[in-house]
This record gives sequence, C-alpha cells and structure tokens, in this order.
Amino acid sequence: MRAVLSTTFRSFRIRNYRLFAVGQLVKLLGVWMMFTAQDWLVLDLSGNSPGALGIVTSLQFLPMLLLTLLGGKLADRYDKRKLLMVANAAFAATSILFALLVAAGVAQLWHVFLFAGLLGIANAIETPVRQAFVSELVEMSLLPNALALSAATFNTARIGGPAAAGVALALFDTGPVFLIATALSVAPVVTYLAMRTDELRRSAARPGAADTRIADGLRYVGKRTDLLLPILLMAVVGMIGFNFPVTLAALAKINFGAGPSTFGLLTTSLAVGALAGALAGSGRRDRPSPYVVVVSAIAFGVLEVAVGFAPTFVVAMALLVPTGFFSIYLAQAANQRVQMGVETAYRGRVMALYVLVFLGTTPLGASLAGWWGERFGVPSSLWAAGAVCLVGGVAALVWQLRSAGDRLTVTLRPRPRFGLAGLAAREVHLEEPERGANPDASGRVGRAA
Repeated sequence: MRAVLSTTFRSFRIRNYRLFAVGQLVKLLGVWMMFTAQDWLVLDLSGNSPGALGIVTSLQFLPMLLLTLLGGKLADRYDKRKLLMVANAAFAATSILFALLVAAGVAQLWHVFLFAGLLGIANAIETPVRQAFVSELVEMSLLPNALALSAATFNTARIGGPAAAGVALALFDTGPVFLIATALSVAPVVTYLAMRTDELRRSAARPGAADTRIADGLRYVGKRTDLLLPILLMAVVGMIGFNFPVTLAALAKINFGAGPSTFGLLTTSLAVGALAGALAGSGRRDRPSPYVVVVSAIAFGVLEVAVGFAPTFVVAMALLVPTGFFSIYLAQAANQRVQMGVETAYRGRVMALYVLVFLGTTPLGASLAGWWGERFGVPSSLWAAGAVCLVGGVAALVWQLRSAGDRLTVTLRPRPRFGLAGLAAREVHLEEPERGANPDASGRVGRAA
C-alpha cells in the first residue's frame, strides 16, 4: 500500500505543486457548490427550462471560444504565476458580488446570465495559463502524474461540491450556498503567493511579442499530426458529449422528479467514476499512445448512449460511474499526449488551442443540448450525444491506423484478444522536449519503449 501511495501521489513531494493542488481543491469545491446551486436557481427562475440551462452553460463557456487563444499567448509571454493570481482574484470578486445578489433575494434570470459570462471571462484567461503552468511546477518525468493528480483534484471537488450543495440547499437556501462557495474561491490567490518562485522550472529567456504570435502556434499544431488527432477528437467530445451540466440537472428534476437533496447525486456519481479514472492514469510515466485516447473515446460514447436509455434514477446513477471513469481517462490521456509532445516555447498556445476545442466549443454544444432536450426529451440528448462521440472515436481510430500503417489483430484462441500490428509495436515516447529536442511530425522523440 505504501508503494502504491508513493507512486500515485509522488508529485505531492514538490512543495509548489502541493500548494497548487490545495488551492485548486478548495476553490473547485466552492465552484462546484456554486454551479450546482446555480443550476437549481436557473430551473426555479425559468420554470424548469432545459433551454435556460443551456444558455447559462453557453455563457459560461462562450469567453473560452473568444479569449482562450489570447490566454495562451499571454502564458507564453508573461509570468504565469502572476497571471493566475490576477485571473483568480477577478473570479473571486465577481463571484462574491453574484452571491450577495442571490443572498439578498433580488437575483433574476438575467443576473445569472450576466455573471455566468463574467465568470467565464476570468476562466477563459485562467484555464490555458494554469494548464501550461503545471509544467513549471514539476520535472518532465513527473508531468503525467501531476496532470493526473490535477484531474483527481478536480473530480474530488466534483464529488464533494455537489454533495455539499445538495445538503445545503435542503437545509438552507441558494443564498447561503453561494456565500459559502464564494468564500472558498480566494484560496488559489493565497497559495500562489506562498510559492517559492526560485523553485519554478521556467525558461531562461522570456519570448517577446514577435515570438508569441497565435498564428505561429496554430501552424505548429498543423504540422504535428500526433497533436491534431487528440485535439480534434476532444473538439467533438467536448462540444457534443460533455454537456452534463445541462443534461443531468434537467434529467434529475424533469424526468426523475428529484428534489434538491438528491439532485446532486447524478453529478456525484459521474465524479466518483471520474476520480477513479484520474487515479488510474496517475502511474503513467511516458506519453500515452494514441490508441489509449481513441479507445477511451469509443468506450465513453457507448456508455453515454446507455445513460440516455436508463429507465430509472438508480440505473442512471450506476451507469454514470463508468461513464465518468472513461470521460476523465480520455480527457487526461489526450491532455498528457498533447502536453508531452509540445516544445516549451509553444506550450501556452498549444494548450490554449486544446482548451478552446475542449471547453470553448461548449456554448455550441450546450445550446444544442438544451434545444434538443426541449424538443425531443432530455434522455435523447444524452444518447444522441453518445452516438456522435462513438462515431468520432471510430473515425479517429481509422485515421490513426491508416496514418501509422498499423492494423488491428484479433486472436480467438486460447482466449479472445485484440491487438495491434505495425508501427504501434515501436512506439517511442517523448521525455524532455524542452531540453533541446525537436519532435518530428510524428512526435516520436526520446527512447524506444
């Protein structure tokens, strides 16, 4: 057990990473409490409208579509730690003002829309900078573990936040829940201040404006097919499949008649599986294979289809656990494959593009999910989204097989087994791209596995 714990949580030996993870955990507990209470507030103010939920989610993520690439440019040019302090301070101030309106009982639906957009602006700058900042906290060999633990932190908050919000909503009202949530949002500012800057792994020289053009980052990705596959696949899954804030809230209240105390259980079930998926990838030391990414996408699509056909609340809860597992296992593997295949000078802009296609497309997907749920029923918005993800995963698998010259093999005896033949047997992992390595178009730099 000590060996397992030592392997799983080895990034916590780095003081700056510990501070980073604690700050994120505290903030995200508050954020998920706020989002859960916000969804319930929107349903109350809109008369149980899935379309209103779709609008709120769209407004939260619309700034991602507009500003994320700018955030990546800033991350490559300026001090990431200071940028994160400013963005988190802006998020905290905005959420506190929103909570005061809700607690005073004067919040209207347009207030929710407005503050969803304002909080989204802060997140649009903070998210790509934070993604790129992880590589400054730990050495490259620890980066997969650090990213996995960051995902575990996120999903721990997704478990605790909605559960705590559900209890608080049953005991109090939305106002106190918002006040508690916003009090937690200042934690990252404190932890960033406490970091030892001399222990950060920064580049020796900071590039100027001419060296951090957004177009250069896009061209860099366009030449790297190994980066294109996970980015394009996550664009499909992020836009269509990851609209659970819209679909689960509506499914719980409209289809299953759940009250506020049980409303958060569906999200909690999803988060329990997601936490397991994050920890399952925490022992990874090398760059994930593209087949890990595409097979996870296929499994996620199949399970989301099953959730859409769940006949009862309990069955939906049970199916959401493995759905959550493959959702975060997929997102984590794609993130690691991109992060460990990019040169340091481009990391901020490439991660901004990843965040853009993964989260920035949510306004389109959330609006579509809300519209679809209003017209064809909430369950169909789940199984239809799962079907699209399944098709996208299969298409990505075919693309990877053809571009790499690999082929699937099937062995029936002595027991059924699937495998790969071809270049996949000689996968080479990236180790230290920022130490002068220059990945080729396939991203294969380092040593043979």
